[in-house]
Amino acid sequence: MEQLQSFLPLVLIFVVLYFFMIRPQMKKQKQEKNFINDIKKGDRIVTKSGLHGKVADTSEKLDAIIIETGSGKMTFDKSAISLELTSKLNNPKEDKKK
Repeated sequence: MEQLQSFLPLVLIFVVLYFFMIRPQMKKQKQEKNFINDIKKGDRIVTKSGLHGKVADTSEKLDAIIIETGSGKMTFDKSAISLELTSKLNNPKEDKKK
């Protein structure tokens, strides 16, 4: 019984780390993956570098997105699209509520 009690704090630390650090990170990665796969022509997006634009086309072969901006069209990798900045762009009222 004493051996079990000596491991209990270690087990509790692992459980707390899982629920407060590992699980939320996995959920966020899953959200970003779904967001990137669901991008379609005409969506307004923001890249991680802050470039605003509208999706002109997607290239599955290159795993890239062609973005139409005020100065022309640019090609970006899908990984360069920011989930947080794009959701703020498309839902500005949610920011004001916080």
